[in-house]
Amino acid sequence: MTSAGELLAQATGRLRTSGSEAPRLEAELLLARALGVERTTLLAHPEASVGPEAERSFAADLARRTAGEPLAYIRGFREFHGLALATDPRGLVPRPETELLVEVAEREIVRRLTGAPRPADSPPLRVADVGTGSGAIAVSLAVLLRRRRIGPQVEILASDDSPAALELARENAVGHGVADRIEFVAADLLPVPVGRPFELVVANLPYVPSDELDRAPIALSFEPRHALDGGPDGLATIARLLERLPDALVAGGLAVLEIGADQGEAIVRLAAARLPGWPCRVEPDLAGQPRLARLERPS
Repeated sequence: MTSAGELLAQATGRLRTSGSEAPRLEAELLLARALGVERTTLLAHPEASVGPEAERSFAADLARRTAGEPLAYIRGFREFHGLALATDPRGLVPRPETELLVEVAEREIVRRLTGAPRPADSPPLRVADVGTGSGAIAVSLAVLLRRRRIGPQVEILASDDSPAALELARENAVGHGVADRIEFVAADLLPVPVGRPFELVVANLPYVPSDELDRAPIALSFEPRHALDGGPDGLATIARLLERLPDALVAGGLAVLEIGADQGEAIVRLAAARLPGWPCRVEPDLAGQPRLARLERPS
């Protein structure tokens, strides 16, 4: 039988050749999955023999990965903001950069709930996660608010135009015990009519320009294209949401939108054209690249 160390060396070489950015790590995660052990256990015992069944399973997963399939789809989950979220082709793989959107949204919710006295009979603060996909943003927010013990003071609506994505989002909400804190709605951006407006709208909508997507790494071809394709300039779907914000937000309400690293100036121009008089501020990510656009409806 082949040892774990030998299999890892062979797999690392194959993954490096296929273009993986972290070939050794991916090889370790896939072999740990095949063996049903933690990665740390695998690293502690590279001399351990790998049985035929585990080796076959590892080989099958390795073939999927070298063909370009995202590691998160093969493993069936992705870590996001401290949560293990189910992932499959029904929704995009949650990206680390989107965690910033969750953090900003959490701070904004807390600020609005605690920054000024709220009458005891005040309705819950309304939050919309537009284009929820796997539910990463909505589920993470619901879990964070539960930890702060302010969950009942907030209503979260998660919308998507893909019934399959909504099903995945519901599964993640159930898995983390927050399904009762989120309303899932099939809608093109936002439901019509909106009903009671929202204090906060967050969205990670498609923002990759179509021609860039055509030249993107093969891994993106496994993910739902409609959740990535932002049209000719990458901002077509975001522009449609901007047009809906006057009806969707209360006076003083805030929208926080994820954007591409090269779209900072473009989103400011777009906001000025579509929402004249609305302040628009772009926030950078940890790498200093434009990542979030904040648009506030004037009071």
